[in-house]
Amino acid sequence: MYIPKYYKVNDPEEIRAFIQANAFGTLVTTRKDRPIATHLPLQLKKEGEDYYLTGHFAYGNPQWRTIEVANEVLVTFQGPHAYVSSSWYEQKNVPTWNYQSAHVYGTGRLLSEDELRQDLVTLLETYEQHRDEPVLWDTLPKEMLEQEIKGIVGFKLKITEIQAAYKLSQNRTAKDYQNVIDGLREEDHPAAHEVADVMDKRRP
Repeated sequence: MYIPKYYKVNDPEEIRAFIQANAFGTLVTTRKDRPIATHLPLQLKKEGEDYYLTGHFAYGNPQWRTIEVANEVLVTFQGPHAYVSSSWYEQKNVPTWNYQSAHVYGTGRLLSEDELRQDLVTLLETYEQHRDEPVLWDTLPKEMLEQEIKGIVGFKLKITEIQAAYKLSQNRTAKDYQNVIDGLREEDHPAAHEVADVMDKRRP
């Protein structure tokens, strides 16, 4: 990923927190020399000193067959993003776009059925345990689970490299920076408000 120095994120813990907060990623491989992608909920896990991403495909999705033969797998994660009008700057300039994103590279393998089952257990716990009536693995009919698990293929990616860019007007003056925050908060779009909040918390 092309990252100008102003926008490069170097703190691994911060990047991992960003991935966990924006865990619906896009997994990219190639099949017959053509890029293919699937949008998936993913889990970031640590084992020993290594980090992994786990997830699953529908069995009918042919991309799962590329996981073990790929030299490298790319997963992208997107945070909030918004159009930035140059009318908010003190001096004339061109408009731009502010965003947060991360790219994760890794090598993959498919999960056994037992590994897939455990991965689904933790996935449900992550998104259900805070609810009044959580839908957890042990609360669902066994027959239904066994039927459903036959229709998916799990995978695990060992992370080899992580890159992250937060383009949040860090190259602007303090006055322009505040003007961008104020301008975004006036926009009629929730994502613009999210970017404004992130910028407010990450003042240079």
